Amino acid sequence: RANRALFDERGIFALNLVSSPGSGKTSLLVRTIELLRDQVAINVVEGDQQTSNDAERIRATGVPAVQINTGKGCHLDGHMVGHAIARLQPQDESLFLIENVGNLVCPAAFDLGEQHKVAILSVTEGEDKPLKYPDMFAAADVMLLNKCDLLQHLAFDADLAEANARRVNPNLRIFRVSATSGEGLGAWVDWIRAGLAAQRGKRAQTVAGLKARIAELERQ
Repeated sequence: RANRALFDERGIFALNLVSSPGSGKTSLLVRTIELLRDQVAINVVEGDQQTSNDAERIRATGVPAVQINTGKGCHLDGHMVGHAIARLQPQDESLFLIENVGNLVCPAAFDLGEQHKVAILSVTEGEDKPLKYPDMFAAADVMLLNKCDLLQHLAFDADLAEANARRVNPNLRIFRVSATSGEGLGAWVDWIRAGLAAQRGKRAQTVAGLKARIAELERQ
């Protein structure tokens, strides 16, 4: 709740990216950052049990990143993210990206204060993943079907994967993307831009409300 209040008050758009290991989360983050870094300030939190490999990949793009190693833990929690926010000191009206530990079970149950959970499913996995791990796909607002450049080489049924995801969550927004070829990234980035605008609008309304309240108190 504290993280969400901070994000809302400061107009920061925060996304929690969740998936199995090897789905391509970090590669997608890198491509997303490359497309947006000249338009908005970006900060990244990387969650892994060990190593700082992913945070180093993010920092190579020129964007600040904090690595959180959870040891035997299988997810990030709000307290960890709160400390990362304090370290990163994100700008008002910026983009805050959280790459959770690779795991489709535990992260579904932990709210980090983000505006949206984004589930990533790669075409090198099974079409039935959303049915096997329904809590994660039910908790997500968006699904990125990644590595779509490989579809021509695989027996993966993308339509079936999407249908299975919508059986769990009929309101799920789905983008077919490829971090390698760039396919679908334009629509994904446009969705982020719309989220940034909405969050900035929410902040503007909050500021206007506070100013009106202060003016009222001064008149009294």
